[in-house]
Amino acid sequence: MAITLLFAILLAGVVNSAKSSCIEYNTAQRIIPGKINVHLVPHSHDDVGWLKTVDQYYFGGNNSIRGACVQNVLDSVISALLEDKNRKFIYVEMAFFQRWWRQQSNAKKIKVKELVDSGQLEFINGGMCMHDEATPHYIDLIDQTTLGHKYIKDEFGQIPRVGWQIDPFGHSAVQAYLLGAELGFDSLFFARIDYQDRAKRLKEKTLEVLWQGSKSLGSSSQIFTGIFPRHYDPPDGFTFEINDVSPPIQDDVLLFDYNVQERVNDFVAAALAQANVTRTNHIMWTMGTDFRYQYANSWFRQMDKFIHYVNQDGRVNALYSTPSIYTDAKYAANEQWPLKTDDFFPYADKPNAYWTGYFTSRPAFKGYVRVLSAYYLAARQLEFFKGRSSLGPNTDALADALAIAQHHDAVSGTERQHVAADYALRLSIGYMEAEKLVASSLAFLAESRSSTGQGNSVTSFQQCPLLNISFCPPSQAALSDGKSLVVVIYNSLGWKREETIRIPVSSARVIVKDSEGREIESQLLPLSNSTSHIRSHYVKAYLGKTPRETVKYWLAFSVSVPPLGFSTYIVGTADQTGPSSTISTVHTYEGSKNNTIEVGQGSLKLLYSEDEGKLTRYVNSRNLVTAVAEQSYGYYSGNDGTGKDPQASGAYVFRPNGTFSIKSESQAQLTIVRGPLLDEVHQQLNSWISQVTRVYKGKEHAEVEFNIGPIPVDDGIGKEIITQITTTMKTNRTFYTDSNGRDFIKRIRDFRNDWDLQVNQPVAGNYYPINLGIYLQDNSTELSVLVDRSVGGSSLVDGQIELMLHRRLIHDDLRGVGEVLNETVCVPEGCEGLTIQGKFYIQIDHIGEGAKWRRTVGQEIYSPLLLAFSEQDGDDWMSSHVSTFSGIDPSYTLPNNVAIITLQELENGKVLLRLAHLYETGEDKDYSVLASVELKKLFPNKKINKVTEMSLSANQERAEMEKRRLAWKVEGSAEGESKAVRGGPLDPAKLVVELAPMEIRTFLLNVDYLQVFGA
Repeated sequence: MAITLLFAILLAGVVNSAKSSCIEYNTAQRIIPGKINVHLVPHSHDDVGWLKTVDQYYFGGNNSIRGACVQNVLDSVISALLEDKNRKFIYVEMAFFQRWWRQQSNAKKIKVKELVDSGQLEFINGGMCMHDEATPHYIDLIDQTTLGHKYIKDEFGQIPRVGWQIDPFGHSAVQAYLLGAELGFDSLFFARIDYQDRAKRLKEKTLEVLWQGSKSLGSSSQIFTGIFPRHYDPPDGFTFEINDVSPPIQDDVLLFDYNVQERVNDFVAAALAQANVTRTNHIMWTMGTDFRYQYANSWFRQMDKFIHYVNQDGRVNALYSTPSIYTDAKYAANEQWPLKTDDFFPYADKPNAYWTGYFTSRPAFKGYVRVLSAYYLAARQLEFFKGRSSLGPNTDALADALAIAQHHDAVSGTERQHVAADYALRLSIGYMEAEKLVASSLAFLAESRSSTGQGNSVTSFQQCPLLNISFCPPSQAALSDGKSLVVVIYNSLGWKREETIRIPVSSARVIVKDSEGREIESQLLPLSNSTSHIRSHYVKAYLGKTPRETVKYWLAFSVSVPPLGFSTYIVGTADQTGPSSTISTVHTYEGSKNNTIEVGQGSLKLLYSEDEGKLTRYVNSRNLVTAVAEQSYGYYSGNDGTGKDPQASGAYVFRPNGTFSIKSESQAQLTIVRGPLLDEVHQQLNSWISQVTRVYKGKEHAEVEFNIGPIPVDDGIGKEIITQITTTMKTNRTFYTDSNGRDFIKRIRDFRNDWDLQVNQPVAGNYYPINLGIYLQDNSTELSVLVDRSVGGSSLVDGQIELMLHRRLIHDDLRGVGEVLNETVCVPEGCEGLTIQGKFYIQIDHIGEGAKWRRTVGQEIYSPLLLAFSEQDGDDWMSSHVSTFSGIDPSYTLPNNVAIITLQELENGKVLLRLAHLYETGEDKDYSVLASVELKKLFPNKKINKVTEMSLSANQERAEMEKRRLAWKVEGSAEGESKAVRGGPLDPAKLVVELAPMEIRTFLLNVDYLQVFGA
């Protein structure tokens, strides 16, 4: 007792003799050569929708789910930055910043602009969202980034320098070279890589690399890439949100628990640990994580103290920094860096946790995003041809909705159900506005008018967004009293297209004529039973009403459409005695005989076994390719996580627990529909899987349209539905998948280039994202499969391609979403599991000949023909309307290896043009060469006054970007590395653009209209 009392008296004496006063913390930024420099990078990772919708996250709604309010983050951070000029903060998601900026006073905006100009507040990445890297198409990645970069340039005059993809679940080659180097970024940073890969890189100090994502563009498009040692949060013990458990620095000598030296020691120890796995004397601490800095002072107060006391201590140097400052310091170190090629897929964070399920999760939403991506591209072209107007409908709402849909918890399918519904609603609103623009632009272009004035369009066009489920009111309407249906077909590609289109009709007595009045060959095909059911159920679910008209047939007819233009066709009622559309013959085979059934009117023949009811051979009489080929369905049962490892299959993770083939439940039955334009094979495997395989007379591939759902889960087992295309090819474990629809990357089963793979999940660990297609080859043949949306796929057996088409699961995979992936569709009578309708396309070629099909048809799948419908009385349409139109010179067509991926008139009257070479180096003997595009022939009715080549996101001149590009040193590189081929500079007189393989070039054009289209 006496000892305790003596201690208390002594302590009181110490406290009374000390003085507490205001401490001026020295936070001045400085880099000290020869010391470990700890770059503290304050950030908040703000998901543009995930557990809450984008707007709920912004204003702090629905906080029972998560207490997150981005408005508070930005308010709080700006106040904290204004208190100390040395503090810094980076911000990434422009969708949130835009919302906040709109609400600020002019006085506040002036102060924030000063923070931006001084470098205290830096925009990093700069897209509308931090996009996913597995499931978006490269055109969508470019568009969403361009939107954000334009906003930053317009409001702040700034150009982001650094990529910051810290949270996406694996990283694509296209991200590195296209959404990195081609934007002018000096570096790219992220957190998530495979746990086995990270372990090796930590050991070998190879977390920071030079990443060459494109074989074709090589070192001309490489980027310095930093992978965080653990995650995108600070080291343990250094998180300082209110209620965080890290000990703050207590430096008031009058208070108990004074701990300055203890916390400085902790800081130095953590810095040394990270320095041991990092090259050079610079390390980065990411000071923040999801939705942090809602009370920013709680972070900045501690960082001020750490910088002050750590630098007084002197063992290491701490400073407020940004990824740009860190990148410059790394570059100044003059170090050589290891080279990385290919990509970082698939990603696993534990032995049984491969994040490869999300490649397919929410397939309906993935399909909707893809359809509207192509529609947005076409709508901007039509707006350009008409001339942009500040009044009337535009594509802005669709642009915004598509941009946030690329977020890594949106198109990825890893958001909660109410958030998925919010994304879809935004897309639908954007579509409705863009639909009006498309209709008015087509009416403007189709109407003959005097050259003196544009007049107001009187032509009314309707479109059919539910055409895929055979719901199209204008084409289904009964044609009476001499009226006929006008079909205007727009082609957004730069080459002429000859295709067969299908529209639903309610009468068999129809005839199709072209713009010259000539009869066009047409064919009537019956609707399948599953199509009829989907039509009635889903129209009711989407529109709240049952369709009135009964649809009896699909009307198929051949069309020819000029590049960047339209053609017109008339569908009328056939005379009782005159010519009429051919009604298909229908024959059902019950599987009782051992016969072979041949399907196909042209070069391609598919052979089916009658007794087994399945595909057996693929024969092309033109190129003499013949192959054994089968196609089947199966499913993986989703692991429920009840074993030793609690990992279940869920929205993110694919963890199968057994494979099951799906056999036809009844006697093997094939229904063959034949006609002059195409043959169809209808197969109903069971009550929830059916498909129609189409072989078109003029095409050499098979189109498979599948209906899957509702997936039954009443047995308590989640299911992941696959299809397999099986051949006898000897493919040596090797297959190829695309990167965001662009480059193809070689995959080898159970193998990684960068480390010796320990195989724990032989199925999920071999799945890769597919946006364009997947192919196999042996020494004589190539098998290619193209897809209509993002899916996961693999080749788990030599000669076989596997695609996952749909998933319905009843357990959460413990990755934060906290909800099972169990999508349903509801009508007043009740809810049922979601049915997916989609397509994939199969072709077999001689070795070396598949690329032409993959690239050409791949573009046509991405950009389907756009149909618009009107009505005519009598025969007056052709006399009063322009029936064919092309926006380019009639004598010109784009080279077969080039696509126009952006043609858009901006608000300032300038024209944004992007041209993409579609082939890689060495991919095709004819088309993997330099291509040329004549701008004068692309814009025949316009005078081009000036053309400026820009960076990919059009926020800086390309020449200036190249001047600023950092020249990094590659470890062990030979001096004589061959330089990548690039298109030459644009001659301002000739105006011919050269494109090298895989090159995308972006231009701003100043043009004068010499002639109004339609005048």
